[in-house]
Formats: sequence, structure tokens, C-alpha cells
Amino acid sequence: MSLANNFKMMSLYNQRINRQLMHCCLPLSVEILEQDSHSFFTNIMSYWHHLLFGDLVLLTRLAQHNIGQLSLADFTRFPVPISPQDIYYQELTQLNTCRQALDQLIICFCQNLTEHACEQVISYTTTEGVLLTKKVADIVQHLFNHQTHHRGQLTCLLSQNGVDYACMDLPVIVPEGSHC
Repeated sequence: MSLANNFKMMSLYNQRINRQLMHCCLPLSVEILEQDSHSFFTNIMSYWHHLLFGDLVLLTRLAQHNIGQLSLADFTRFPVPISPQDIYYQELTQLNTCRQALDQLIICFCQNLTEHACEQVISYTTTEGVLLTKKVADIVQHLFNHQTHHRGQLTCLLSQNGVDYACMDLPVIVPEGSHC
């Protein structure tokens, strides 16, 4: 399977899992959403915000190099990522609207991503001010790995609150696999 096809599949997985988890979170009370989790991020809302932050900061770095037909103009409707602890919205419904738009942008980006683009090397500065030079494929892989990591933490919190978030297996969520 080519990297580009794998990333297309992962973009669909990302969108579908975010919808699935958001569907579980939207009915939760503000008390549960903001309850101290005693985990890496403060609460369920903080995890959702951090997922937005990670996607926005990584995609913006790619857009600065016009990778996958992304441009900085694509981000005018989104919050500007500054810090991993950014809070963009007070209401989960507002965050959900942004999440849906961002997930669609990720899908479009991955549909336009080529094998040649995956092999390109770009440089960017991290939020800590460190200059890094990486292959585009490594950055995109990190985008999806970062989402998976923090959604795992989020599902732990949901489980602790008795929320059934259903199956999250890739072959079930994206049955068309890499042929999408």
C-alpha cells in the first residue's frame, strides 16, 4: 500500500472516529465534560481542544509549504494554534462544528497528497522554538499517531464515566480499507 493511500484511509478513520466519540460526548453534562480527570489533560474538553491544537499546528506547518494543496488561506476559519493547552471554545457544540470542518480539510489534504509530496523534506519551528527538518510522510504519520494517542486517553475517561463508545477497530470503521 502506498503512503498516500494509507493516509487517505487514516483521514477517513479520523473523521469517523471523531464523529463517533463526539456523538458520545455531546449528551454529557458540563460537569462530566469539565470534571478533573487526574490525567495528562485536565478533562474531556481539554482533550478535544488538544486534538484540535495538534491537527491545526501540524497542518499549518504543511500548508506553509503548500503540501497536498493546503494553503494558509485554508485556515482563516480556524483558531490559531499557540500552545498545547489552548482552549478555543466554551461549548462542545462549537468545538464539534470546528472539528467537523477540520476533519473534512484533513480528508481533502490526504486526497491531494501524492507519493512525491510524501517524500519531500520540509523545515518548521516547533511551539518550543526548535527548528526541525522532516519528511512530509513523517509529519503526516505523526498527525495520525497523535490523534490516536490522545483519543485513547479520551476513551479511557469515557469508560470511567460509563460511556460506551463502541468499536474503534480500523477494519470496521473504514471497511473499504486503503481502496478508498
